[in-house]
Amino acid sequence: MIERLIDIMARLRGPDGCEWDRAQTFASIAPYTIEEAYEVADAIERGDLSELKDELGDLLLQVVFHSRIAEEAGAFAFDDVVTAISDKMERRHPHIFGDTAEGGHHLWEEVKAAERAAKGESSTLDGVARGLPALLRAEKLQKRAGRVGFDWPDAGGSRAKIDEELAEVEAAETPEHVAEEIGDLLFAVVNWARHQGVDPEAALRAANAKFERRFRGMEAAAGEAFAELPLEEKEALWVAVKAGE
Repeated sequence: MIERLIDIMARLRGPDGCEWDRAQTFASIAPYTIEEAYEVADAIERGDLSELKDELGDLLLQVVFHSRIAEEAGAFAFDDVVTAISDKMERRHPHIFGDTAEGGHHLWEEVKAAERAAKGESSTLDGVARGLPALLRAEKLQKRAGRVGFDWPDAGGSRAKIDEELAEVEAAETPEHVAEEIGDLLFAVVNWARHQGVDPEAALRAANAKFERRFRGMEAAAGEAFAELPLEEKEALWVAVKAGE
């Protein structure tokens, strides 16, 4: 079945294909790839398996699209992508596909470290993708630093850092300095969340969903007059919707 999709993409990118598809590059479709991954996550979060099927198809199309562009450039093709991930999965699970009984997360991390070394990556932070969402990348950078002992021993240190960074935000005197210090504050909050065993990206997604649910409830309660209500009445509606949950 995958051959059908590969052939479709080859036709779309061909001389008589789709003008839009032919014009795309790795960079131009990268935002769509990220968007499709988030739509997969959204379908999972909503428990919509029918939508998940469609979104997984859209994500698979992105893999085929990138692979086709690479094949045209003489770099690699879809089969090479499949081979690479298959080799990686077998390599990272020697207790399943190899001759060792040892397994688990510890061995997985050792194999990944060896792979980074083979690529010439010397820093502990090498390989943390720059295109990740900022909260997720902050968490991964902190975890990497923690592996070599650069981390608070407990949640108390990360909590105190929040107070320190908040004070620096309040003391900042220029818009640029405020922005910088707020970035540091957010980074500190991610660190504290991590020490609490909380996934900061998932926590913020949940907070977004909660805000959206309550705001829609306010709009429904007020009707078309909502936008014109004074802030005090909007606050009262917010409290009422929250209490009703």
